[in-house]
Amino acid sequence: MNFVIDNIILVILTVLLVIIFKMLIGSITAFVLGHTIKGTILVGFAISQVGEFSFLLAKIGLDYRIIPEFYYQLFLAVAILTMASSPLLIQVAGKVADRILKLPLPKNLREGLFPLKQMELPQLKNHLVLIGKDSRALNLSMMAKHMSLPYISIIFDPAIVKERQRKGEIVIYGDAVNEPILRKAHVDSAEIIVVSIDDLTPAMAITEKVRNMNNHAFIIVRTKHVTDIEELYALGANQVIPEEFETAINLFERILEKYLIPRRKINATIAGIRDKNYGIFRKKETTATYPITDEIPNIEIMALKVGEDSFLINKSIKNVNFRRKYAVTLVAIKRRDTIIDHPEPDEIFQKGDIAYLLGKPDQVANAMDMFS
Repeated sequence: MNFVIDNIILVILTVLLVIIFKMLIGSITAFVLGHTIKGTILVGFAISQVGEFSFLLAKIGLDYRIIPEFYYQLFLAVAILTMASSPLLIQVAGKVADRILKLPLPKNLREGLFPLKQMELPQLKNHLVLIGKDSRALNLSMMAKHMSLPYISIIFDPAIVKERQRKGEIVIYGDAVNEPILRKAHVDSAEIIVVSIDDLTPAMAITEKVRNMNNHAFIIVRTKHVTDIEELYALGANQVIPEEFETAINLFERILEKYLIPRRKINATIAGIRDKNYGIFRKKETTATYPITDEIPNIEIMALKVGEDSFLINKSIKNVNFRRKYAVTLVAIKRRDTIIDHPEPDEIFQKGDIAYLLGKPDQVANAMDMFS
């Protein structure tokens, strides 16, 4: 502290020099890689602080007398001040970018050196929106494509967007914190939105904006820590998955399986662990109820939606005869917000119904053609 007070002008000038220099280097690099002007500004502000690894290098330099004590103290002061100012700089970055975008900038500067191809987006409804550029979001898009689910990805990385577009995926480049990007992905008519972003602050902002745009969507948010759950639920998330905690649960479940603990006891144990850590933010599960599929591994229950062109529309359960034709059992029908359990043979299927079929995986798969 005494060093900073004694050399306050030198410290301030060095801090400004480091921030400006790193900001310029980061922005220029981002621009050359194809980011838009907004992306380059956000990248520049985000990496303007001194990194933690520099402490290790500086300490080694001091130990080997490569760096004098005076400059080591100067480095510590500058590093701590730049790291402390980093959250403020990141918050300011968006406002600075918005102001710069109001200026009459050249098209190449505004859209980047390698502008992305503008995709013709279909007018989707009840679709899936995937927000994030991490491996989980990218893998989800691959799985959605494999299952022919209607989906749109929002990715804030031009290189990944170009690669995904070349593979024929529907991808939008942009920052999902911006409402126009969300509207472009038809978030207002989506059925499920997945937010998979490492940084809690933008994840919270996106969750809140998505909820304001769509009251009915089911919002799933991936976060790092259990402590983030309360804030995300308060902003409108329907389900929050704390990555580190769920990974530990998954590992513990496999450990219990290897010890040959009965599946019923494993389910009760895992439910208790989640209840204890998630508290009121987790849907309560009665420990007395266990899915039959846990006890009989070659049997599953699958929910299938009656599509617009489905063979089943206006057909009765008796006429379809699931049991005789496909060796599966219809256990329930969900119609809007109503569950029809043990439906009568004369019950008529309607568009949008969700049928719950019980059977072996291959048998259920054979029955899926009637629903599409």
